[in-house]
Amino acid sequence: MRFLITILATTAASSSLSAQQQPAPNSNPNQIVVTAPDLGAMTEGPQVKGVISARNGDKMKVTTADGNSLIIAITDSTRITANGGLFGSNRNKLAADSLLNGLPVTVKTLQPVDGQPGGNLVASQINFRNSDLKTASMIRNATNQRFEEQTAATEALRGRMADIDKYNIKSTTNVHFDTGKTELSAQDKAELCTTASSAQATENALLLVVGYTDATGSDDFNQELSEKRANRVINYLQQNCGWKPYRMLTPTGMAKADPLASNDTPEGKAQNRRVAVNILVSKSVDGL
Repeated sequence: MRFLITILATTAASSSLSAQQQPAPNSNPNQIVVTAPDLGAMTEGPQVKGVISARNGDKMKVTTADGNSLIIAITDSTRITANGGLFGSNRNKLAADSLLNGLPVTVKTLQPVDGQPGGNLVASQINFRNSDLKTASMIRNATNQRFEEQTAATEALRGRMADIDKYNIKSTTNVHFDTGKTELSAQDKAELCTTASSAQATENALLLVVGYTDATGSDDFNQELSEKRANRVINYLQQNCGWKPYRMLTPTGMAKADPLASNDTPEGKAQNRRVAVNILVSKSVDGL
């Protein structure tokens, strides 16, 4: 079943509209058409805990601590709460606007009864802390707001990497990974928090996190793997080292680009399987 969501005012009655009842696609620029989930054919799904990394209408992408991402649909029945305070079961504008990029959330979900995969999770309840919402509000314009913008944002960051002369790189910490893996070692975790503490002591410092791979595997596999590694490092820095999201430049994965060593030897490949955490200070601030 398809129904019409009016961005400015969504009503429960809209879920009953058929495709024939919808107006012409361009009749109202404030309206979008999405596919309605059949909640009657769903059962309790997994609880998802992570950070909102993208929003697109009534869908959000949540990145978990292991670097994986899930797309979860939001409906009029989704309950959105903060510190136990209910914003409203009808997901009013205040509640919808509260789901910002960078916001840590705990999501109770529903999934199809048949358990088939494919991004069919629906949020039954979303919970977050008011203190986290205040932080996320500060980075509203510093992260990707829509799924379709992510590729452009990645390309923009590649350009920023090439134009890095606008920043002074105060230091770079590389953490390394086993082949095809995203897990952080105990030593890596300690080094990340040491790096965060050093950056915290540097006025106006930002962190730029970039993931890399060796040359093993396909280009598509390495792109996804490098992004997962970068996300794993970012989540650890924010959740365990106290680094504020608004002091983080948009991360990216660079796959096998910019190797530190030759990919022709095991030793070289080991150096290339890394995430680089760069402490940056704008030259205008740094006085250089």
